[in-house]
Amino acid sequence: MKKSKKYTAASNLVEKNKLYTKEEAVALLKKTATTKFDSSVEIAMRLNLDTKKADQQLRGALVLPNGTGKTKKVLVIAKGDAAKAATEAGADYVGDMDMLEKIEKENWFDFDVMIATPDMMPSLGKIGKILGPKGLMPNPKTGTVTTDTKKAVTEVKKGRVEYRTDSYGNVHALVGKVSFDDKKLVENIDAFVSLMLKSKPSTVKGKYVKNISVSTTMGPGIKLDTNSFDI
Repeated sequence: MKKSKKYTAASNLVEKNKLYTKEEAVALLKKTATTKFDSSVEIAMRLNLDTKKADQQLRGALVLPNGTGKTKKVLVIAKGDAAKAATEAGADYVGDMDMLEKIEKENWFDFDVMIATPDMMPSLGKIGKILGPKGLMPNPKTGTVTTDTKKAVTEVKKGRVEYRTDSYGNVHALVGKVSFDDKKLVENIDAFVSLMLKSKPSTVKGKYVKNISVSTTMGPGIKLDTNSFDI
């Protein structure tokens, strides 16, 4: 694949074998952003996990201290008080069987996150094969199956990111936008890394964090010095 001139110029700013401090990396991210739009900033951590073991599959969610810079549309599947609380908390769409029917019959997906109360999960299960591949199926581990719809909606709107390990033990997450000031980006990166450290399964042997890198949309990866975190 031929790399664009912009990408090549950006990757030339990154020293191949250098490990950068968080502050250096964030400053460099801004120089290596190659898009005309406000690029997203992503973090990737390679962890020493054996994902064949159930207890070493990490999955969850985190509200970033400074949000993601992206507003997400939220659909809540709930009835009664839980539906009312979701509406009051600012959910974009609230409903129960009517919404599930709309998804199934009209192939409607004008939302980014789906939250559901536990009593609605059996009905949701019926369209699981539509929701699953799109990563929209609510899950208790990420706080999207809950009776506290108000809290769930508020967190998504504040800038909650979900993460899960892939089969190689990598986790990825959005940690902000290039337009964020440096301090806010560093705080978001810190918050994500420290949650991953706290989530370390007790069965992991040896070094847990293999490497950490950050990048912008379509920009080169910048490796972080793990010593710049309390590892």
